[in-house]
Amino acid sequence: MQNVTCADFLKELTDYLDATIDESTRAELEDHLAWCHNCYVVCNTTKKTIEIYRDSQLYELPDDLRSRLQTAILAKCATRKKPSAT
Repeated sequence: MQNVTCADFLKELTDYLDATIDESTRAELEDHLAWCHNCYVVCNTTKKTIEIYRDSQLYELPDDLRSRLQTAILAKCATRKKPSAT
């Protein structure tokens, strides 16, 4: 999974947070997090939310809300470019 996009990251977010991905994929996702502020915020917020509600009952997001969130994140990421390596 080279050149991870925001969509790629979002698809792997659950496995990333659950630590159920291989080391190579984890490294690529962490590289993406290092430069993509939007995905970093999503990841960090999700992680904190899980910690807060760890002992509470699971709440599934409605599909329309999940879709709107993903669309908003991807739209925001599309306006940003990955910094070039110098």
